[in-house]
Amino acid sequence: MNADPASPANLRLLHLEDNLADAELILLQITAEWPGCEIHRVDTRHDFLTALQRGGFDLILSDFSLPNFNGLEALTLARQYATDTPFIFLSGTIGEDNAVQALKSGAADYIIKDRPKRFVAAIRQALAHVQETVRRRDSEAQVREQATLLDKARDAIIATDLEHRITYWNARAEEIYGWPAEEAVNHRLEELHLHADPGRFASARAKLNASGEWRGEFIIQSRDGRTLQVESTWSLVMGADGRPRSILFIDTDVTERRRMEAQIHRAERMESIGMLAGGVAHDLNNALAPILMAAELLRAHVTDPEDRRFVDSIEASAQHGAALVQQLLTFARGSEGQRTSVDIPHLLADVQKLLGTTLAKDIDLSVETVGEPWPILAEVTKVKQVLINLCLNARDAMPEGGRIEILAGNTTIGGRHVLSQPGAQPGSYLRIAVRDTGTGIPPDVLGRIFDPFFTTKPAGKGTGLGLSMVAGIIKSHGGWINVESHMGQGTLFELYFPVRDPAPGTPSGSAAPSVTKGRGESILLVDDDPAVCDVFKAVLEHAGYGVVAVGTGPATLAEFDRRPGAFAVVITDIMMPGMNGGEVIRALRARSPRQPLLAISGLMDPEKLAGLRDLNPPVECLAKPILPEKLLLTLRRIIDTAARPA
Repeated sequence: MNADPASPANLRLLHLEDNLADAELILLQITAEWPGCEIHRVDTRHDFLTALQRGGFDLILSDFSLPNFNGLEALTLARQYATDTPFIFLSGTIGEDNAVQALKSGAADYIIKDRPKRFVAAIRQALAHVQETVRRRDSEAQVREQATLLDKARDAIIATDLEHRITYWNARAEEIYGWPAEEAVNHRLEELHLHADPGRFASARAKLNASGEWRGEFIIQSRDGRTLQVESTWSLVMGADGRPRSILFIDTDVTERRRMEAQIHRAERMESIGMLAGGVAHDLNNALAPILMAAELLRAHVTDPEDRRFVDSIEASAQHGAALVQQLLTFARGSEGQRTSVDIPHLLADVQKLLGTTLAKDIDLSVETVGEPWPILAEVTKVKQVLINLCLNARDAMPEGGRIEILAGNTTIGGRHVLSQPGAQPGSYLRIAVRDTGTGIPPDVLGRIFDPFFTTKPAGKGTGLGLSMVAGIIKSHGGWINVESHMGQGTLFELYFPVRDPAPGTPSGSAAPSVTKGRGESILLVDDDPAVCDVFKAVLEHAGYGVVAVGTGPATLAEFDRRPGAFAVVITDIMMPGMNGGEVIRALRARSPRQPLLAISGLMDPEKLAGLRDLNPPVECLAKPILPEKLLLTLRRIIDTAARPA
């Protein structure tokens, strides 16, 4: 078919006519109007069918009455083999009924041979109709192709009229919002109950009307109840007259992206907290160190029971402060300590002693073990942190007073219990239960209590790190935690620690052997904090050691050079201005390769510790604050080890 039916260059017609004279007359009329037109005349059914099958015609003209063949049969064949080709009857007589039947059967027109004036116009009209049909079909195909492409888009693409009545809704919109296109189209956006903020929606619409475009984000609820974060672009679509005709919405589901960004920001925040925590921990531990040391010294001189209670309270508070510092460091930096075999009865006795000076008098604390609890391989300080944290939370849940029970015993886990706990394995476990008679945890809060930074306490009363740390510590030990709570009836925390073969050595948490006093050995003590230096010196001298205290690295080396071989042990702080403890240790070992050394610090870096312990002989390391008995026991062991023959 030619593009312009008014002046086609190569118009091809199929003419079914048995009268040669009529055919010549029609040929003259057509070629007068379209000189380049090619007409193929046939006069039998066989020839007509052959021509149809060969195809390539722009128009079919047909007589109505033919020998052994009629025009309606010809029309039927044409509709079968040349569906889109216009068909015009050109006959001397057709009759009204036949004409109606012909038009119903698909003829474009019928023309009486003795009325040739309408002949050319009818051909033009038929060709124009075909061209319009082809154009519309191409347009519809293009629209279908574009719709297919839009359905493959990763964004939800929605078109509405100016009243937000939906006219287009692509496949991605179906996927994101849960509404099939057939249910969404012809409904207003508001009728889909996406629960977007009405105020924000109205503001976006006002800005769209003012500028023709709006970009922003919505919190939207899908049909199945999922909460989505959507990045949306609204655009006004103008008509030919320059006026708005519709609105195009392009929505991107950024829920997962925003969640990942929040995780990255949180990780960055935690990194910042870790850096801050390191400096704070060093200063706090240095501040707590003389308090713990001084409390022990005071206890030796105090005889009044009330005064002893105050000393115990000071020591307990300092230990609790040190535990909180370690808790913050562990959470922020993931630091790990050394695991040893923990004797549970002695550990619980230590916890009870510490809590006895912390809990109010109207709270009754009971600690009980069932049978002989198996020892566990754990970091004793962290296990204490867990129990102390749970008990302090229980205290806060009992403003009118109440009861806290700690019960430890052995259990064997398997079957359904294992299936109900992610990561749990069948086997032998130590179970420690902490039960209180407090207010209980609301059901809507219970599922979030282990989330980092989640807290129901008012500002300044809690960080939301405590229970997150509890869960993390237990998980890091291969165990799990179970919680049961009923409003007004209290809460039960069950802690499960796997029982393993304990490492050789004295179980941590057991009664320490009596501290061996000094025998007049000389100790060189190095610390830049005068308060720490004074208290350490007093503890060591009270234990029978001679102490030379200095505050800097250069002063240490000068004193060591002045009295070579005089010091049984050099105790040096690690973090000091100018020449730090690591540099002091390297300089001392260069002078005396076998010199016994003890490194102390308010902040122990795992990499630095590993480097010190790898030396030959290794350098002992203790973290501040240090209990006097631990310091003296470690010091005695270093001296006795150095005295043994190699």
